[in-house]
Amino acid sequence: MKRWFLCLWLLAAPAAAAYHYSAGPAHMQMDSVNAHLNAAHQMAEDEIWGPAVQHFQQALDNLPAEAIQQQREVRLELATAKMKASQLPESHAELKTLLDEILQDPNRDPAFEVRVRESMASAQFYMTWLMRLEGATREEWEPEIESARQNFRILAEQAAALGTDADKVAMKQKENLEASIRLARMEISDLQGMPLPRQCKGCCSGKCASRKPGKPKEGQKSPKDARGASAGEPADGSGS
Repeated sequence: MKRWFLCLWLLAAPAAAAYHYSAGPAHMQMDSVNAHLNAAHQMAEDEIWGPAVQHFQQALDNLPAEAIQQQREVRLELATAKMKASQLPESHAELKTLLDEILQDPNRDPAFEVRVRESMASAQFYMTWLMRLEGATREEWEPEIESARQNFRILAEQAAALGTDADKVAMKQKENLEASIRLARMEISDLQGMPLPRQCKGCCSGKCASRKPGKPKEGQKSPKDARGASAGEPADGSGS
């Protein structure tokens, strides 16, 4: 019995060493990723966005280079969390990069593309809102809202391919499209009279350093109740 146990131990030791130096670190790395993701999802559920951003970033940093789709999933969740953590410009830039990347991938997942495009359209909508409040010219903010309109239109047209609840999804995207059109047409005084979306609070578009917020035209007052002219708010693409 002792001889058998000794042989077994001699065989097990090299196997354990091989695991430790090969599969072991990879498993530990993924355990770290999952721990950060679980923490990030819990914080996102509780709307504690700053720490959620940190955990999503740490999860992304620990993912192996070959895990392309997993990286994209976490990048989408990270960008969405940043949008809600007063980091709208960073979210906007990262979503644009991600959308451009997956559109060049012939093997992309259509459902994932929809999620990224919806988040991108929401970021463009709020960037337009922010830029207008900062006094950006029409030439500066109009490309953003035009791109948002195009993305909402594409989402509405593609809704039928999603299957379940296609009509409901298409209706939601049409409402988002209409909201983006209203935002582009709204007078700045009406926009200033509306509550600031949480996605814009504490943000700077990067074009505001030498500008002051736009002012109402002469003789025009900001309305006390701007609900009749409301641009509405698009549903945020949560990405989760």
